[in-house]
Amino acid sequence: MKFRIAPSILSADFGRLGEEVKAVIEGGADLIHFDVMDNHYVPNLTIGPPVCEGIRPYASVPIDVHLMIKPVDRIIPDFAKAGAGIISFHPEASDHIDRTIALIHEHGCKAGLVFNPATPLDYLDYTLDKLDLVLLMSVNPGFGGQKFIPSVLPKIREVRRRVDAAAKITGREVWVEVDGGVKVDNIAEIAAAGADTFVAGSAIFGTNDYSKTIADLRSRLPAQ
Repeated sequence: MKFRIAPSILSADFGRLGEEVKAVIEGGADLIHFDVMDNHYVPNLTIGPPVCEGIRPYASVPIDVHLMIKPVDRIIPDFAKAGAGIISFHPEASDHIDRTIALIHEHGCKAGLVFNPATPLDYLDYTLDKLDLVLLMSVNPGFGGQKFIPSVLPKIREVRRRVDAAAKITGREVWVEVDGGVKVDNIAEIAAAGADTFVAGSAIFGTNDYSKTIADLRSRLPAQ
């Protein structure tokens, strides 16, 4: 299993965002996680396509856009044009989930479906064969710096079971990403549950040495 570390720029210094993106990539980041909030679906307001386009010259790794907005379809083409490599959305925010997944693919991006801690996994019964990524929130979305919710661990295990079972039939790779409260002291447990992609915000950007922190996170993961 290949593991990926995805620093969330929600916790970065927005006054020097390009430099921050470049620094974490030089420090070993595999993705740049880009949180989009609309003060509607979640109680916060963050950044949009112009910021994604602005950091694209600094991002030599894929930009992983997490849309916490409702509705989602209108903005997807804008993020694809702005440089997103992956676009994930919440099923509650789409009137037609299959159509939204298809729209993301039509614009050349990988598609992910996001599950809040209390969102049932039933949506995967109808979408897993079309997805490139399943993102499990291990906090309630809307704010950075929250504590990991341990009850999400069984959910991660179940998603891993489904993804592996589907891969035996289709041969398709689907990433299992976890976002929320991921830190050096719990990343091993999250990986053991089945995650392969780890979003970390304050755990990385809240330190003085991004390279050392990313290396510390990676050192807790099983040998690849």
